[in-house]
Amino acid sequence: MNLQLIFPHVQTLSSDHWASSRKRYQRKKNQRTDSWRAQSTQQIQNATADYREILSNPMLTPLHGTLEVVMKQEVSLSCHLDSGSPPVRYTLFKNRQKLSALNRTDLTPVLFNLTINSASDVGEYKCKAQNEISNSEKYSRSLNFTLKEPVSKPVLSSPNSQAKKGQNVTLSCLSENGSLPITYTFFKDRQSIQPPVKMQNREAAVISVLIKSSNDFGMYKCKAENCFHNKTKYSNGFNFTLAEERSNSQPLIICLGLTLLLLAIGFALAIPFFIIPLYKAKPIQPEACVNLSVIRRDEQENRACATIYSEVLVGEGAQAGPLHSPE
Repeated sequence: MNLQLIFPHVQTLSSDHWASSRKRYQRKKNQRTDSWRAQSTQQIQNATADYREILSNPMLTPLHGTLEVVMKQEVSLSCHLDSGSPPVRYTLFKNRQKLSALNRTDLTPVLFNLTINSASDVGEYKCKAQNEISNSEKYSRSLNFTLKEPVSKPVLSSPNSQAKKGQNVTLSCLSENGSLPITYTFFKDRQSIQPPVKMQNREAAVISVLIKSSNDFGMYKCKAENCFHNKTKYSNGFNFTLAEERSNSQPLIICLGLTLLLLAIGFALAIPFFIIPLYKAKPIQPEACVNLSVIRRDEQENRACATIYSEVLVGEGAQAGPLHSPE
């Protein structure tokens, strides 16, 4: 009897307990489901936000459409993104040195304005785009300008300033500044003497001229020209001078002079060795001086006159002869 009273009571308690446990389980399950849904939604949102913040490589282009510039020209460079999440900071570099920076709250392009003041302003340009939220950055491709400038005054020169008839001479013309290619034209007395020469490199144009007659000793000039056809330049005038022609007898005169000089030297050397010893070897005959007294008779007056000669030289081979004294 007591047992019957106890079991129903226990069974009643078990039913309430299972119902309460089921509710608690369902509630926890719903909480886990809501938490998973919230986490999934946040992850999706984060992934979508991360995707929007990925920057594309910026594009740097000249606004006027060409990379050819001239001195003192003002140019504008456009830098923009195809995709990315603003705000974006754009920075312009030249030869890896920062020039300028601009901020954008949207994806509209930015413009950088430049002035070409010297040849160094045509260096390598790049643009950098940076998202400050994600701290990501991308660089554009490099861009290089080509400086177009008129030719400078050319210099006309030749290795030889003198020439003679029948000689081939060379003329060279060079413009040290100016955009390539450069076309050179040579003139003599304002008339073109050869077809124009087009140079793709910074080298002198060289031609050869045959000096046929005195007319070929005229005034020579050259002209330099590039893409600036209205800014051609001419060189200074150049003249060849006639070289003095040597006479054909000049070598003969030189040889004759050398021969005479050698003969004189030989004679001078022969004097002490041959002539002087030969002179010394000849015997010298003794000489004597005597005093003579000659008596002659004057036939007219029939008287004797005396004439005295003193220190008369007597040598070998001398013959005696009649002596006379002045009256």
